[in-house]
Amino acid sequence: MDATAARLAGLLDSAMDAIITVDEEQRIVLYNRAAEKIFGWPSAQMIGAHLEVLMPERFRASHAGHIHSFNATGITSRRMGDGTVLYGQRANGKEFPMEASISQLDTVDGKLFTVILRDVSERVRAQEELSAFAAAAHTIREGEKTRIARELHDELAQSLTALKMDAIWVRDQLPEGAQALAAKLGDMLAMLDTTVAATRRIASDLRPLLLDDLGLAPAIEWLAQNFSQRAGVACTLSVDDEVELHEPYATAVFRIVQESLANVAKHADASHVEVKIERTAEAVTLRVADNGRGFSLAAPRNPNSLGLLGLRERAQLLKGVVTIDSQPGQGTRIDVRIPIREVGAAD
Repeated sequence: MDATAARLAGLLDSAMDAIITVDEEQRIVLYNRAAEKIFGWPSAQMIGAHLEVLMPERFRASHAGHIHSFNATGITSRRMGDGTVLYGQRANGKEFPMEASISQLDTVDGKLFTVILRDVSERVRAQEELSAFAAAAHTIREGEKTRIARELHDELAQSLTALKMDAIWVRDQLPEGAQALAAKLGDMLAMLDTTVAATRRIASDLRPLLLDDLGLAPAIEWLAQNFSQRAGVACTLSVDDEVELHEPYATAVFRIVQESLANVAKHADASHVEVKIERTAEAVTLRVADNGRGFSLAAPRNPNSLGLLGLRERAQLLKGVVTIDSQPGQGTRIDVRIPIREVGAAD
């Protein structure tokens, strides 16, 4: 080995990321020390081996197609860092997440493909822990909302109703000619009616007790009716008969619909909105579509508008996916799919 080749080999072995080069037959021709550490296979065994040995079996069938497509594009390189997580397989058979970049080079001996791989197990684990913490925080917050709503409904609203009944009794006992007192009591009764209604509205906004007492479908129906009354927008509702869900899915679906309708009321200037919820054995899907003004998905997001961000966050906490389709003047459609895990299912 001449000095230049030795220097190159030293540089490759000093890299912290795995560097692997394969030929057009996907046989490994270069395999650095970091690759040995990450995958657990020594270089002596890997040189000449097929790249498939380093990937889980379920990805091997599609790998050749990806390489062929990359080769056909004529692009010389594709960088890591775009958020795509791939999976490798160690010598002991254990899978692990990784980021990868790939480049291709034409040589006198044929085309070579070089991949640079980075083990992101710790980062993925940290993200999963953060998501679990966020999900737990959401659960605690919903529990607090439920407690406060129940106290507002059962304690404050009932106390105000009792106070109203006492005020009516006092009014009925007034002697004839006490017009000033009667007028004041009338004002008090009107204020009590307004306060009772506001208390019940605030309690329902915090958490409708229908969701806990009667289930998701009646709560969604109440939500749609309440939205139409407040916003003056017609709402067509389609809810699958089998949509009833256990927690935290019921609350998540309810909140996503609630926030979607709030966005319609605030921004869409729509005359009609459709809400559709379906349940399968594996997932719950929902759609909220309006005929409003729409918006450009490519336009910069208003930093003060967190509605769509909140929808994505709620769905992602349960490993769901949110798809938004909108164009100026053509309304907005929000589709959400959340996979359902049965109670007691293993992680």
